[in-house]
Amino acid sequence: MDSPTLPELEEKARAQLFGHILPFWTGPAVDHEQGGWLAWMDNDLRLDRTQAKGLVVNSRILWTFSAVHRVQPVELYRQMAGRAFEFLTQRFHDAVHGGAFWRLNGEGHVLEDTKKIYGQAFYIYALAEYHHAFGERTALEQARETFELVERYAHDAQFGGYIEVCRRDWSPAADSRLSDKDMDEKKSMNNHLHLLEAYTNLYRVWPDPRVAERLRELLQLFLDLILDARTGHFHHFFDEQWKVRSDNYTFGHDIEGSWLLCEAAEVLGDAPLLARAGRAALRLAEVALAEGLQPDGGLCYEGQAERVTDAGREWWPQAEAVVGFLNAFQLGGERRFLDAASHAWNYIERYIVDHVHGDWYWRVYPDGQPDLRQPKVSEWKGPYHSARACLETMQRAHDSAAAQAMKRKNRP
Repeated sequence: MDSPTLPELEEKARAQLFGHILPFWTGPAVDHEQGGWLAWMDNDLRLDRTQAKGLVVNSRILWTFSAVHRVQPVELYRQMAGRAFEFLTQRFHDAVHGGAFWRLNGEGHVLEDTKKIYGQAFYIYALAEYHHAFGERTALEQARETFELVERYAHDAQFGGYIEVCRRDWSPAADSRLSDKDMDEKKSMNNHLHLLEAYTNLYRVWPDPRVAERLRELLQLFLDLILDARTGHFHHFFDEQWKVRSDNYTFGHDIEGSWLLCEAAEVLGDAPLLARAGRAALRLAEVALAEGLQPDGGLCYEGQAERVTDAGREWWPQAEAVVGFLNAFQLGGERRFLDAASHAWNYIERYIVDHVHGDWYWRVYPDGQPDLRQPKVSEWKGPYHSARACLETMQRAHDSAAAQAMKRKNRP
């Protein structure tokens, strides 16, 4: 399959977002009985109302419709963003201790009241985006309040970074795991990656010096400790003093982190840090291309010791591959990164998109067949990675095409 040109890639991303992804999340995925969005739906659109409604996916839905409205300000997306904001702030917000609960049941009652910092990060991320899109003062107030709580109770003043989990009252929790498949360690790459993302978005709308200080700390932690400069991968788990406790890596987090590091440094306006982030991003993209991206354009899930240990292709690494490789192309101008982004996009359209029921499959086997055991909607499966990839691709492809046109115009 031929690689699309930059204008073609921009239009493909636009068509996918507005013609395929968003119709699913404004249609079948909306919960008209219990509010917000459905907690769980399989690939044949069958529901399971016993499943929990999670903080992460509901925050991601709020971010998605807020971000989309800034690009396409139509009434439907305003309504969806308002619906998400109302559900999140009225059901998940802890009016007693601040921050947001981790899980609710279908009726909106609290199932798990822990303050997992990963979840608080997405709460901040989404509230900041809603404020950015609509100027809603309450959203910024709650984002600032949650930032203050995370800083007061989860920040490690001695060794840097953040602990993983607090109890409802923000006292330290005994179990540090985000989910059952994670290690019970004090610190993780994943938690810090999404705090970096959240604080970047918060700093856009609230340029407070303390946010800048913590964002700069997070960037330096990634560049100095979390990124293994030798292998070009992120370490996953650490003890309190940042001793590495894991030996695997995920290609999706590597390529996602590559562009999020650049975005954070750019928002800070720190030129030396941006240069360091750019070098790191190119290294991460180089290794993801060499080790993780397959001839069919799919990005494998996991690796260890320079070999693929899980060749499955989940939806979100494919989305992040397009953005990460486009970012690498913008940084260095190397055509192979643009080709990799286009190849990854072609893979998404061919294998990841569910052309029958809408949205994207969770996971595809190496032979291209979808893993139908995984749901279409869950507390972890929402529109954020796919919609954001479309938004980023539209903007980056447009900017790159404009830069190329300007270069041709100025050529003697």
